This record gives sequence, structure tokens and C-alpha cells, in this order.
Amino acid sequence: MRAILPLLFLAATTLPAQTTLTPPSAEASQAPYTLRTESNVVLIPTTVQTKHGEVIYGLKANQFVVEDNGIPQTIRLDEDTDALGLSLAVVVQCSRAALMEYPKFAGLPAMIDGLAGGAPREVAVVKYGGLPVTLSEFSSDPDTIQQALSQLQPCDDDPEASTLDAVAFATRLLQGRNNHYRHAILLIGETRDHGSDAKPAQVIAELGRTNTVVDAVSFNPGKTEIVNDLHYGGGSGPIGLLIMAVQALRRNVPKTLASLSGGEYINFTTQKGFDQGLGRLSNHLHNYYLLSFQPHSADGAPLPSGLHALRVKIPDYPDARLHFRESYFSGTLEQLPQPLPPDAQ
Repeated sequence: MRAILPLLFLAATTLPAQTTLTPPSAEASQAPYTLRTESNVVLIPTTVQTKHGEVIYGLKANQFVVEDNGIPQTIRLDEDTDALGLSLAVVVQCSRAALMEYPKFAGLPAMIDGLAGGAPREVAVVKYGGLPVTLSEFSSDPDTIQQALSQLQPCDDDPEASTLDAVAFATRLLQGRNNHYRHAILLIGETRDHGSDAKPAQVIAELGRTNTVVDAVSFNPGKTEIVNDLHYGGGSGPIGLLIMAVQALRRNVPKTLASLSGGEYINFTTQKGFDQGLGRLSNHLHNYYLLSFQPHSADGAPLPSGLHALRVKIPDYPDARLHFRESYFSGTLEQLPQPLPPDAQ
């Protein structure tokens, strides 16, 4: 496996089967781009390490086993995405516990450059408390991006931290981009949501529809825990998995969104922890395998709507440490055969 662009900037979910991932030309970036989901390709960025944390290189497609809701899939291994562009929304909490964390963010512009590598990119900057506020529309100009990041300041009197609303807002911004760039959100905020109106299930679904990966940097992690077992099992199926994911959001919003979309999650309590965390994120994300498959059921029947659990295994390396996207969303919420219970809305 060759070193390729950071996982942070990889399209996180389904892509149309007829779409080819190629570097966008000037003409191509102006052409209308429509995402169709009738026939899709699921992308699974996967990091493989030994139990001691060393990257395992040189694996072939036939060494990976990928399951969609427990059903083995035929996979492809792609190796060259070096020239793909990036649309990145940097979403930073300014309220509540953020007041004490802002001095740690001084090096954020340089860290974003390190995570992006050499890919063409455009960056928008959003701050949020009770409401998201755009500090800068998408721009490729480094000075504009730097100026927007320099405007990040605490909003002292805001008692809310509507993280789900902010992620939904950033997702809509990304959906409006008229190019072939990959979509990503860098979310910096505390673990709990305070005051969002957005429905968790809808946020999860829209992240999938817009090919958006969330990489999360969380402060004030406390002792919250995510429901870790989001893999298929126990007869939960896509509906039960979605409900489980919604419940996990209540415990730790950034970690759950990162896990579901294939992003990375780090947390910190000190300046050193913040710097080292983003450094580890950058180092780990420059080496990964890009797996893809076109979903199919065992008997050819239509795939169920809802959240699908993904599992990746490497039989040749049973002790390997794998990091991979855990799910993707298929269909629409309206297509679910039964409504979500009220407490999961």
C-alpha cells in the first residue's frame, strides 16, 4: 500500500457505481454533479496495524473480508487518490466549556495544512453555540482561511452547544458544492449536545447521502462512553442499528459521528494533548487501504433501508488492529418498515 491522502478527507459513504474517482479538471469542476443512490459503491478506508501499532503494508484485495450486515461482499482495492480535491468544513464550538479551550487552538491553521497534505482543497469555517455562524464561505485562498480561523473566539454568554445542528448545517454547506471534491467535517467540540433541534437519525442519514466523513476532536470528554458494538449481530438489523446509533449520540456526539462515518476521534484535556492528538491523527491517516464494494444481498433481494453495519477482517493477520468505517446509510428514513420509537427521534 502506498501512502495516500489522509482519511480525514475521504468521501465517507456511498458513491454511484457509474461515477469514476478522477482528479477534477477545471472544466469538470464546473459541470453539474448529481449523486444517485439506486446503484452505489461503498467506500471503506481501512488502517491496518500490528498489535504494537506498526502499519502493515502490501496487502492485496483478496486478503480482506468485508461483510455488509453479515453478508460477504466482493471488494476492490484502490490505491491512488492522491489528486482528489477536498471540501472541508471546520466546525468549532464557541460556547460553554469551549471558553477554557480556545487558547489551545492557536496552531490550528498549520495542523489543518498537515492533515490535508498536498490535495487541492477549499475550506469553510463555522463556529457554533446555540446557532451555527459562518465565519468564511468555502475558499481556496490560504489568507482567507487563516483570517477566518483567527476570528474564532469564545461566545461567553451562550448556554447551548447545538452540535447536531452545527453538523447538519455544515452538511448542507457541503451538499451545495458544485464540484467533484470529497466532503469532510473537522468537528471540534465537547462530547454532549445541548439544545439541538436536528433529529439524530436525520443527521446520520444526511451524512451518508452527502458523502461526508466526520473527524472529531473532543474536549471535556468526561466519562462518557459510546456504544462500541455497532457491528451486525444479534438480529438487530438496519433499524435496530440506527436506533443504537441514535442512543450512542446521546453519550458522545463527536465520537459516534466519527465512528459511523469512517472518521477518526481524539480527545484532549491539555495543550500538549491537543497538539499530540492532531499529530497522531495526521500520522495515522497518511497510510491506509481504500476498499470499495457494490452492495448485494445473499439471494439477490433488495437491500433493506436503514443503517448497514460493516465489518472488515484479515484472516492472514488475526491479531491485526483494524480501523475502518463501521456503517453506511441506505435508502431514506421514510422507507423504514417501522417508525423509530419517540425517544430515538
